[in-house]
Amino acid sequence: MKNGVIECSVCHSKIMSPTSKTVSRAYDRHRSKVSSKQRVLNVLLVVGDCFLVGLQPVLVYMSKVDGKFNFSPVSVNFLTEVMKVIFAMVMLLIQARNQKVGEKPLLSVSTFVQAARNNVLLAVPALLYAVNNYLKFIMQLYFNPATVKMLSNLKVLVIAVLLRMVMRRKFSIIQWEALALLLIGISVNQMRSGPSGPEDSALGLPVATGAYIYTLIFVTVPSLASVFNEYALKSQYETSIYLQNLFLYGYGAIFNLLAIVGIALVKGPSSFNILEGHSKATMLLICNNAAQGILSSFFFKYADTILKKYSSTVATIFTGFASAALFGHRLTINFMLGISIVFISMHQFFSPLSKVKDEQENNVELVDVQNNIRSKDPFIDMAAGANEEASHRVDHDDRQPLLPR
Repeated sequence: MKNGVIECSVCHSKIMSPTSKTVSRAYDRHRSKVSSKQRVLNVLLVVGDCFLVGLQPVLVYMSKVDGKFNFSPVSVNFLTEVMKVIFAMVMLLIQARNQKVGEKPLLSVSTFVQAARNNVLLAVPALLYAVNNYLKFIMQLYFNPATVKMLSNLKVLVIAVLLRMVMRRKFSIIQWEALALLLIGISVNQMRSGPSGPEDSALGLPVATGAYIYTLIFVTVPSLASVFNEYALKSQYETSIYLQNLFLYGYGAIFNLLAIVGIALVKGPSSFNILEGHSKATMLLICNNAAQGILSSFFFKYADTILKKYSSTVATIFTGFASAALFGHRLTINFMLGISIVFISMHQFFSPLSKVKDEQENNVELVDVQNNIRSKDPFIDMAAGANEEASHRVDHDDRQPLLPR
């Protein structure tokens, strides 16, 4: 790569390498031209995510015995990553068998090595997810399932800020107001509606200072993971998602295995038994976490991180009602009011009136960048022009290759 330009290994044409700006613009253009098929996919992703995310804290709560876990949370995370690796490998084999004649084989050593180099950034969200998955269990020791789900929705605002900083994605004033309205809805849900007592105190459990520290980390770490994951998946869009998942989950399994080994060194070899203390509830939890992680990768590559978090917000309804039905947790009027505000926020954020209208500005800016690059290297100007006409047909805004039509 030279001057931000990469050369195609097949036809040797010169195109601009994907950056945070180009990836963001590719998403903006893709979002404005969503097909009916893509809308159906988004609906299926949201429905599946609502069910899996809503069920997750309930299964974690069912896994507790006398208010604590009889198993190592790290072992659950490790088994979850292993299950996701197996799924990615199976799907990769199926995809390789269905390849057309002339396509570059997915299972070749050269393809695997090149993809591993291009997707090395996936190690960052893998590490962050390993930390976050452990924090999910810790949070359950301080809060009930519905509250854990509501606290996790605070990630939406943090993610929006990170998307603005990392991927240069723009949000309109109406969308920022919608995110603020979402936080108001979450806050309303957390307010007490009656006099304090044993059952109305901090969610039935004494909230220590450590709980607030865990909450801060619980909001920040997965937000960073989600943004870096979306950027890594979208910037290497030509790579098979199953191959990318193989790298992501492989890194995650390695990080969790290192944590298990570290715990064994501190507590002794007896703690290395990763199957100790597991029950049917934990097995269901592992399956749920694996399915949730796989679904999230499709969200980040084919949809949007904000849509993913709003989808998780809707799961709060399922979590709240399931928690009330299974464990007798009370649904207050504040919970119902908070959910109503959340739905208003969702409608406002995704309304056509809230879209950012800066397409013309983006086009002018990107044309200036290309002109500057071509003025620095006359050979790039000639080669790019000739090869662009012959093969790639790259649009002047360089967004088309990054996302599907």
